[in-house]
Amino acid sequence: METQSKDKVYVIGHKNPDTDSICSSICYAYLKRQITGDDYVPMRAGEINAETKYVLNAFSAAVPEYMENVSTQVKDVEYRHIDGVDGEISIKNAWEILSESGATTLPSVNENGNLVGLITVRDIAMTYMEVYDNRVIASAHTPYKNIINTLSADLIVGDEKDYVHTGKVLISAANPDMMENYIEQGDIVILGNRYESQLCAIEMDAQCIIICDGAVVSKTITKLAEDHNCSIIRTPYDTYTAARLINQSIPIRYFMKKDNLITFSTEDYIRDIRTVMAGKRHQYYPVLNEYGKYVGLISQRNYLNANPKKVILVDHNEHAQAVDGIEEVQLLEIIDHHRLGGLQTMNPVYFRNQPLGCTATIIYQMFEENHVEIPKQIAGLLCSAIISDTLMFRSPTCTQMDEHTCRKLAKIANIDIEAYAIAMFNAGSKLMNETDEEIFYQDYKVFSSENLKFGIGQITAFNSMMLDAVKPRILKYMESIYNQSEADMLFFMLTNIFKESTELLYYGKNSEELLEKAFKLDEVSGGSINLPGVVSRKKQILPMIVSASNNM
Repeated sequence: METQSKDKVYVIGHKNPDTDSICSSICYAYLKRQITGDDYVPMRAGEINAETKYVLNAFSAAVPEYMENVSTQVKDVEYRHIDGVDGEISIKNAWEILSESGATTLPSVNENGNLVGLITVRDIAMTYMEVYDNRVIASAHTPYKNIINTLSADLIVGDEKDYVHTGKVLISAANPDMMENYIEQGDIVILGNRYESQLCAIEMDAQCIIICDGAVVSKTITKLAEDHNCSIIRTPYDTYTAARLINQSIPIRYFMKKDNLITFSTEDYIRDIRTVMAGKRHQYYPVLNEYGKYVGLISQRNYLNANPKKVILVDHNEHAQAVDGIEEVQLLEIIDHHRLGGLQTMNPVYFRNQPLGCTATIIYQMFEENHVEIPKQIAGLLCSAIISDTLMFRSPTCTQMDEHTCRKLAKIANIDIEAYAIAMFNAGSKLMNETDEEIFYQDYKVFSSENLKFGIGQITAFNSMMLDAVKPRILKYMESIYNQSEADMLFFMLTNIFKESTELLYYGKNSEELLEKAFKLDEVSGGSINLPGVVSRKKQILPMIVSASNNM
């Protein structure tokens, strides 16, 4: 039986997500579920900032689960499910299970579902080819119930819960006088219906006699066996068949491999396990879930048929901003309001890109187009995203459509836009208890032009006090991470919403020259420039930097 995880579609925003990225993923996943009835799941590609936490708390919305990488994992593969078995089952029973399933590997698990060993068809075959002494049944501490089941036998005297711990296995083919010379206490004796032989074995303190051909056991023999604590097993098989089969009663734990097992987790990435498999010759490998419990077996054939994750991107379309592993997914849709960022896809996708101030505005339009009612919680999230991205309609990216949509959503969510916006922005501006790293990356994006790769972060506040306090910290932090950064230049916007202005911090080789060209300044120095009237990264900072870098 083949099994795989549920066929989910993940709706995910960009790394270092802002309020629009998080709220749009939640709301678009909701819309898709209403339209299709399928399983659309909002995710996030980074930690949420203080502003977004405030928004989610305000509307009792759960924080989307974090997804660091969308590369294909073992849980995305149709791996084989074979139930784990108790290590006490017999070799014969294991062979029957493998034959019925068509598999070549059988896992053994304990009562908690933890993997304890593996036995393969090859291991079972070797039990027939290897020469074992006649004490192997005892050496393996074989359960009596295994012997009974393997020989299709009846237990006449004894307890099937007992184990064989001592003695050897013998076939009684001689008369009683000779039997006395080779039967020892604790032996298991296979014999026929001869009364004298049965009596001799019991009197020699055999621990068990196996009577073949379904012969009748007399009351006298039964009573003597009980008195001598000797078990009696009656099998329909002849002595040759019984002797040939009895070793198949040995529990698999005696032969199975227990140490240095190669296992994979459902969370492992296919690209990683492919390398491991290439260096081994095993056909199947055990799969463990995130709790370490055995769930199935995977082979090379399984990962060749791997199903990549299905993903919808919102609020971005650039590879540098996308979650890791995006090149491996089945990308279904992109919903965005930014410039085209050159993200390439293997197949055509539904791509909706509109020159609006916020992705949430586009998603509101899609609710309207599909005649899906917007509940209060969803309205609140969409409204919050628009307020955030347009800086309460102050950003030059804000359109009449954004403001009109926001006001309609505010009525549904029953909020006062101005009062709510001030509370939301103030929540996002409480930066003093956050680390430099948390402040810098809370809304940070990486961009590329023809000649340059650069990062731009941004924080907003209603007054200069908080921005002035964090400025020296961010300047020092930018310098400290520059050499480890993937960007050629680093920029950070300290945006005052009330004054509608930005102080742009910068670091990197030739960054001063670039800013002079970008903003037509006579001289840039000191690590920052003041930009009155500038509040939008997308419309007022990014285009200027790209244009200047292409002309340098």
